[in-house]
Amino acid sequence: MEFDYVIVGAGSAGCAVANRLSAGGQYSVAVLEAGGRDTNPWIHIPVGYFKTMGNPNTDWMYKTQSDAGLNGRAIPWPRGKVLGGSSSINGLLYVRGQAQDFDHWRQLGNEGWGWDAVLPYFQRAETWQGDSNGAERGKAGPLRVSPTALKREVVDKWIDAAVAAGYKKNPDYNNEDQEGVGYFQLTMDKGQRCSSAKAYLKPARDRKNLSIITKAQCEKLIITEGRVTGLKALIDGQSKTITAKREVILSAGAIGSPQILMLSGIGAGDELTPHGIDVVKDLPGVGKNLQDHLQARPVFKTDLPTINIETSNLFKQAKIAAEYALKRTGAMTMAASLGTGFLKTDERLETPDIQFHIQPWSADKPADGPHKFSAFTASVLQMRPESTGHLELTSNNMHDHPKIHPNYLATKLDQDTIVKGIQIARKICQYEPLAQHISEEHSPGAGVAMDDYDATLDWVRSNAVTIYHPTGTCKMGSDPMAVVDSRLRVHGIKGLRVADCSIMPVITSGNTNAPAIMIGEKVSDMILEDAHQ
Repeated sequence: MEFDYVIVGAGSAGCAVANRLSAGGQYSVAVLEAGGRDTNPWIHIPVGYFKTMGNPNTDWMYKTQSDAGLNGRAIPWPRGKVLGGSSSINGLLYVRGQAQDFDHWRQLGNEGWGWDAVLPYFQRAETWQGDSNGAERGKAGPLRVSPTALKREVVDKWIDAAVAAGYKKNPDYNNEDQEGVGYFQLTMDKGQRCSSAKAYLKPARDRKNLSIITKAQCEKLIITEGRVTGLKALIDGQSKTITAKREVILSAGAIGSPQILMLSGIGAGDELTPHGIDVVKDLPGVGKNLQDHLQARPVFKTDLPTINIETSNLFKQAKIAAEYALKRTGAMTMAASLGTGFLKTDERLETPDIQFHIQPWSADKPADGPHKFSAFTASVLQMRPESTGHLELTSNNMHDHPKIHPNYLATKLDQDTIVKGIQIARKICQYEPLAQHISEEHSPGAGVAMDDYDATLDWVRSNAVTIYHPTGTCKMGSDPMAVVDSRLRVHGIKGLRVADCSIMPVITSGNTNAPAIMIGEKVSDMILEDAHQ
């Protein structure tokens, strides 16, 4: 159990790192995944996230602490526990983020992370299967990215209504200008999910220098004289030591990576010692700076056909299943959302600050199944929240989930932005060609007036949920709260890097799977450069 490089976590970033480090055949590489192999058929069927989220075989089943910003509610926080990580259970939505997001990272002192420096890695990662005149799309990467093949009339009419309301149409929000409305782009290939595992691990799995070890949970790092030399892991129920001759790369996600650091003695000393953990490096920023996107979900009843009605009986469900089995088309290829919009709540803003997820279905809780009436959801979120939360160790045992304190809606800006987002969602629905097809606003509903700020905010606090984008808990930078430097090396510890969404100093404007893969691509080059030196 000795390798040159050991990667902890086979998620969006970790799979990319494993592929790139093992590609030349020069180095021995192991990637450890706490979950199992991605054999569950629902992983590969796009609509299968309904079955994999909330399933302990594929989901870590995290839950937040009760949160004042959510009127004291505690909510589930799904994260992937399987090869591919969250890219195997997410909604397949592919969003790079705004060029300005990455330029901001660079302005914070993170050299090499501006848009011009990260764009080549987005391009290297993808094969874009749609039309594009722009030179910004990739043509030969392992990750298949496609435009939405599935269309629905209610989404078309929402897009047209948004244009009538004064917002522009944008055929490719993943180019330099994100602003506008249109259909989502998806990590999908021929009607099946293209997870990070499928894109990066499957083509590499027969390499003699790559070991893919599942059911392997890292318990703690082994640190000798300030250098990580390996780790202890529980593999199929047995504790084993794995040696890393060169480096360990933590890609266990925004919850897993900081938890492993803290259990290994790297974190805020005054928070570690009460759990009997010896402090190896006092890094107060570990587990702090937690950011997430909070979605509020207005629902509108409509006379247009939606998934609610298309799946209302067993005969219709059987017909949908048969179409997918025979053609890999139809409703089972639907991602978490079809339509999207990246809009501004204030024209004075340089870039959009809210994002829409337009879904041709509705439910009180997705696990409960769709409503019995025809309706669509116009989910809206604030893309760059000011509020930050933190993680807190429960114990010194890796199997005890840390306490998650999201601290949603803690600032006036965040409260104002989400209320304006709800108002824009309602406003768009007053424009044709959509308005004539809406019979009633199901929620927030008539009891919450459009201009009633307090009632709207209270509705959000009582109903909003995560859209599954935790980031920032091992942030990149050089300030006292930074955990890694701009080459993703943990400050003050040799032989250790972090490569996942936890390194984001500020959350990106949109879904986080694409940036996570980019981070894996970019750190791979850094690791190989340092090895050659």
